[in-house]
Amino acid sequence: MSERSIGTRVVIVLAAVLALFLFAPAWAAGDSAQDIVAKADLVRNAQKPFRATNTLIEYRAGVPQNKNVLLIFSKIDPGTHQFFNLVRYIDPPRDAGKMVLLGHLLWFYDPVSKTSVRISPQQRLTGQAAIGDVLTANFAIDYTASLLGEETIEDAARTPRKTWHLDLKAANENATYNRVEYWVEEGSYHPIKAKFYSDSGRLLKILYYENYSERLDGVRPGGAVIIDAVDSSLVTTIDFSDPKYQDIPDVWFQRDYLPHLNVQ
Repeated sequence: MSERSIGTRVVIVLAAVLALFLFAPAWAAGDSAQDIVAKADLVRNAQKPFRATNTLIEYRAGVPQNKNVLLIFSKIDPGTHQFFNLVRYIDPPRDAGKMVLLGHLLWFYDPVSKTSVRISPQQRLTGQAAIGDVLTANFAIDYTASLLGEETIEDAARTPRKTWHLDLKAANENATYNRVEYWVEEGSYHPIKAKFYSDSGRLLKILYYENYSERLDGVRPGGAVIIDAVDSSLVTTIDFSDPKYQDIPDVWFQRDYLPHLNVQ
């Protein structure tokens, strides 16, 4: 083999190695699957205590059926790095004043009877939305992630997005779902899409994050669309509005204090 031929091959190999370093995906440069999920958590959730209003509308074949408005207070538990949540029902009027508390356990509080009962995060809230779907949560705490590959998918607005396709398995009993397929945009770490599965492995629903905008010191999703896995005419939208930082006393996340709470 001539020196010229050897030199040409060396140049080709060096160019290929350089291209590998320049264009390799983030996971190859150091991000594990768990890192990707944790960075997507930072996109979805502010890290300082905050409040926001969630408006959920259930649709059947495009026709609105039910509407729920919830006021949600969220604060990170320094011990677990997961969020405490206090959810207060605002609308409809028949439910106003009811609350859901996620401290170390999940409780539903009825102001009429002044009693609280344990509930599951999979309990239906309205339409395709479960209680767990409106709680602020860090997926990297509740799930163990593995990378399935890279995939270009359409987001809620049918815009193509190059994503990491991840598989999340429940890591503890606080996880709302046994398994989640999760698509996170490369580079921005914006969550794009999720599929949620039951304990038996049945696909329950498909969720798209949408309406990214500047809020709470970061570009975050402003809403989500949840589609029933069996009947795609059943859709629930969630609008995340009026987010703001707020000092939240730890006592708000104690079950015994619920009868004394009067938050607006």
